[in-house]
Amino acid sequence: MTTLETLLRESPYQSYVYAYPHKTAYRRLDPPVPLRDVWADEDRESLFLYMHVPFCEYRCGFCNLFTQANPIEGLTRRYLEQTRIEAESAREALVEPRFTRLAIGGGTPTFLTEGELHQFLSIATDVMGARPREIPVSVEASPATVTPAKLALLRDYGADRLSLGVQTFDDSESSRLGRPQRRAEVERALGAIRDVGFPSLNLDLIYGGEGQSVESFLGSLRRAVEWQPEELYLYPLYIRQLTGLDRLGHDWDDVRMLAYREGRDYLTSAGYEQISMRMFQKQSVVADSPQTDDASEKAAPRYCCQADGMVGVGCGARSYTRTLHYSHEFAVSRKGVGGILSEYLQREPAGFEEARHGFRLNPEEERRRYVVLSLFQRDGLLRTEYRHRFQADVLDEVPAIAELEPAGLAEVRDDRIVLTDAGLERSDALGPWLFSQHVRRLMEDWECH
Repeated sequence: MTTLETLLRESPYQSYVYAYPHKTAYRRLDPPVPLRDVWADEDRESLFLYMHVPFCEYRCGFCNLFTQANPIEGLTRRYLEQTRIEAESAREALVEPRFTRLAIGGGTPTFLTEGELHQFLSIATDVMGARPREIPVSVEASPATVTPAKLALLRDYGADRLSLGVQTFDDSESSRLGRPQRRAEVERALGAIRDVGFPSLNLDLIYGGEGQSVESFLGSLRRAVEWQPEELYLYPLYIRQLTGLDRLGHDWDDVRMLAYREGRDYLTSAGYEQISMRMFQKQSVVADSPQTDDASEKAAPRYCCQADGMVGVGCGARSYTRTLHYSHEFAVSRKGVGGILSEYLQREPAGFEEARHGFRLNPEEERRRYVVLSLFQRDGLLRTEYRHRFQADVLDEVPAIAELEPAGLAEVRDDRIVLTDAGLERSDALGPWLFSQHVRRLMEDWECH
């Protein structure tokens, strides 16, 4: 394991950690596990339902998500038919689940036509049994694919949070990111979204691109704030294998840390509270919605990502229980994604009744996951909750965390461990540093395709 001293001499940008373990640590489950067995002993009273659309109008140069740009005619129709079959298998295995969160992601869900989008949403409601008018519902979108009709459909369905991938308001920066998007298109989309009246609007922005200055990034950030989004996510640019930018082989001008600090300071002065390294939320939203991660007029039922399960439906979705995470296989390249999609579309209904690809969590990995999902949030890691769940103190079980305080990266209190500003800005280095050796080896051995 890399020492903390060595880690602090390296780049603070190692990897964005949004889940543990990452899909690149998943392997074939031998033998496959029937879904009924996977969920038989799980608490199904508070589940997250995630629905995945693996299509986009184009693939951005930085994107390494499981998605395919401009699918051939008829592919989306076939995908919707197969997703319904997969959902029927999942619903039968779950036996009276209660969903307390619903997210529609991708890819770009709004790439679907209005009719296709309606069909896809009906799978969550009619097949899976979700009640979107009673729970927080989030949908991802891109400026080029939103229309007033699609937005009205989503709002009528119960969606109260729309996340728009803007990345930049500067046309030249957008072009260098491999994103054929124009500011006028973004402004049109934002106007339409605000007209429909989503209670929560999130805007994604990227910093650190080639030719981008700190001032030009702040220019995009100022323009974003003029739209008064309830949330903003600021993403440092990563150049990942097999993406469009990776193939260009440029030597990128790295201004990420300075851009991050200036952006953070600007947003906090503009009335936003920092929730994590990436997430900023209007202070009024934080005050009004203490029990949920998004803004909504609904009283959000309880959901805790460290304790409650997720059910994924769609070729790029993941599912997880306490001890098993599973999904379809993962790829980045068009050829790799196309091959997995092809297998998904040809699978017989019985093939969806079992988990074939995933990761089993032993007690150590359960603890690691809890640490990684907790420490990098505003409220930090609750030692009292950790003790209650695992009957041990986190500093005894993951002693590396104790090294953070002398380095000025965290405050260790009796009840919790909270990252300092210096620790929070190094989340993308500290997160991977806390991975187990087993997960690291699996991720390193994964063959990108």
